[in-house]
Amino acid sequence: MSSKRVKLHIQERHVVMDNGILQVTISKPQGIVTGIRYNGISNVLEVQNDESNRGYWDLVWSKEGSPGTTGTFYVIKGTDFRVIVETEKQVEISFTIMWDSSLEGKLAPLNIDKRFIMLRNSSGFYSYAIYEHLKEWPAFNLPQTRIVFKLRKDKFHYMAVADNRQRYMPLPEDRTPPRSEPLAFPEAVLLVNPVEQEFKGEVDDKYQYSCENRNLQVHGWICFDPPVGFWQITPSDEFRSGGPLKQNLTSHVGPTNLAMFLSAHYSGEDMVLKIKPGEPWKKVFGPVFMYLNTLVDQNNALLLWEDAKLQMLTEVHSWPYSFPASEDFPSSDKRGSVSGRLLVRDSYANDYDIPANGAYVGLAPPGEIGSWQLENKGYQFWRKADEDGHFFIDEIRTGDYQLFAWVPGFVGDYRNDTVITITEGCYIKLGDVVYVPPRDGPTLWEIGIPDRSAAEFYVPDPDPKYINKLYVNHPDRFRQYGLWERYTDLYPDGDLVYTVETDHYSKDWFFAHVPRKINDDEYEGTTWQIKFRLDNVNQNGTYRLQLALATANEVELQVRMNDPGTNPALFTTGLIGHDNAIARHGIHGLYRFYSVQVAGSQLLEGENTIFLQIIATTPLQGLMYDYIRLEAPPPSST
Repeated sequence: MSSKRVKLHIQERHVVMDNGILQVTISKPQGIVTGIRYNGISNVLEVQNDESNRGYWDLVWSKEGSPGTTGTFYVIKGTDFRVIVETEKQVEISFTIMWDSSLEGKLAPLNIDKRFIMLRNSSGFYSYAIYEHLKEWPAFNLPQTRIVFKLRKDKFHYMAVADNRQRYMPLPEDRTPPRSEPLAFPEAVLLVNPVEQEFKGEVDDKYQYSCENRNLQVHGWICFDPPVGFWQITPSDEFRSGGPLKQNLTSHVGPTNLAMFLSAHYSGEDMVLKIKPGEPWKKVFGPVFMYLNTLVDQNNALLLWEDAKLQMLTEVHSWPYSFPASEDFPSSDKRGSVSGRLLVRDSYANDYDIPANGAYVGLAPPGEIGSWQLENKGYQFWRKADEDGHFFIDEIRTGDYQLFAWVPGFVGDYRNDTVITITEGCYIKLGDVVYVPPRDGPTLWEIGIPDRSAAEFYVPDPDPKYINKLYVNHPDRFRQYGLWERYTDLYPDGDLVYTVETDHYSKDWFFAHVPRKINDDEYEGTTWQIKFRLDNVNQNGTYRLQLALATANEVELQVRMNDPGTNPALFTTGLIGHDNAIARHGIHGLYRFYSVQVAGSQLLEGENTIFLQIIATTPLQGLMYDYIRLEAPPPSST
């Protein structure tokens, strides 16, 4: 550690922040990080890259009405440089680009202010940005924005995303022909002749290292000689789109390190931020912390990961930071808090309201039930309830919100109808709030666990030709490439048949409902069967099939009872989903819930069969189930 004052050196084309521990060089006025000097390494960023391709903010945008999740990509380059703070303890500098009508069609209609902060005795630096769109400017779409750091490939070979997700990584040239072969999805390649032969025969795909926001607080890379770690620490989810379950990219072959703020990954076009005509919008992304560390004991460089986790906790406990100078980033005293207790009322499971143990409770901008999944313009604040259902949500930015929640073990989403207005310094006590999950009658049978994930179902071993060694005998075995093709291997002629009385979902329910491959270029939809027995049927009653989906991708699900040829079907979802979680090795995307009425006259005393048919003709169409339950009519209707 150093107690030297923070210095700012302003040069003709660059500016250098220096606190005696590291020196960060940034292009002026563009605001691109071109160099980071640390622990004897003159630059931890890739020196073979052009200066504009080392450490930068970027975005993807498109014109109003443009379909899909793509658009025009560009690295955000400032046109004006300002010193915001310059003291012995802190430097904060700004790189701005201001939009005007002469830029229409060329750049996204945004004012962008990129900030960089260095503190005394801090082994790293912070970055955040303020995006603003004025109401008189053109409407537009913003599918993605992020920070990217590209590290030296001759130094950083070991990547860590979690305690059980870290490994030595291939080189970037290993991903290009002839060292690799392309696979069915553009980001996935098979390494056939990598520089390091230990990677031969492996699949590399950046989506195999995705992570949910709630677990995505620190990730990065380790250099072994000298022992140096480069870590990206995100102390809060408040500015990320999609809530705590939204999955984002982390680090991947490059070596590349990302801080994703807004993306459509695992969600599709519904997650694209769409600014309407006449709509003003402003949002602060970050700050995030780029942390560099080294070791006194140079014999165990993997301890750098342990230190990075400790630093992450320090940053989390320091949130919201007190040092950002922008008035658009409120300090703790300008925020509010909310507390309460969430109870669950399910009269068929318990005779009394029970505490929502482990529930996720959050404040998000007002919207429909479950709308927080697709929220991308505002801020969200989530906490996990304790075993008694108590929750305390603090450090909330001022504004209007609704209270949302979901409870592991129960289907559906909770939303409190009351709009909660947060003001500076407020403390709102909600008391007891009660979630009544969807339920019409007692459970006859169920498949799976209602937890918004398909992880509990049968995940097959991968094709031996398409292995990522990290995920062999790993809890996240679903992250292996090409598992959708294994359905055809396991069910080459007939489809899955699940018998409620004898089968178990962990062994007999395939994790993804996908098409069957019938030749090299042709696929057909599949129809799964659930067989169950009813000894007594209330012919005049209404049964209920509760159907929760963990993800869907350009697929229609049709439900029929006892007759596979019934037309129209008892129920159809219609064409749903652009999550793409199947191809991108995610065990869930967006959560969808359907409650299907089944007339007692459609059921038989004895053996019954539910037919679940997907309409699909391409390999990556399909869905994952979260949970299925059949309920009897309520006793009052008997």
